[in-house]
Amino acid sequence: MLVDFTTLPDESRVWIYQCNRTFSESEQIEIHEAIKVFLQDWTAHGSDLNAGYEMPYNRFIVIGLDQSSQGATGCSIDASVRFIQGLEKKYSVDLLDKMNVSYKQGEFVAYKTLLDFKAMAKNKSVSKNTIVFNNLVTNKEEYLNHWEVPAEESWHNRLM
Repeated sequence: MLVDFTTLPDESRVWIYQCNRTFSESEQIEIHEAIKVFLQDWTAHGSDLNAGYEMPYNRFIVIGLDQSSQGATGCSIDASVRFIQGLEKKYSVDLLDKMNVSYKQGEFVAYKTLLDFKAMAKNKSVSKNTIVFNNLVTNKEEYLNHWEVPAEESWHNRLM
């Protein structure tokens, strides 16, 4: 069942999918609609899942799931991955590749491979103070407080 992301409890599980580019305005409209339809019908063993989403920076898809009444199962997680794969194919984007880094350059969100980001750190093009997106956060509280952080406060620190 689709719920407003802001109403999800802080313990809600989150999945973050970063895109290799910003979605166009028309893509955003279509993707918002597709996510709403998917989450409205998302179930685990026939029980509704209370889930919401956000699309920060028109570049990330963040799905949150309130597991207090019904948690995700292998089948429901597989369904969500298939949904995301469908978006990848339809819009010719990468959403599941975890071997890339998104970070801020001013208000712009940049996207690089791990190797390129590491080289940039070596060349001092990015620093421990560079704001990175820690897509390894696992719940809404971590997402709200530890997703956009200086590289030194994230796993990205090991690349510096």
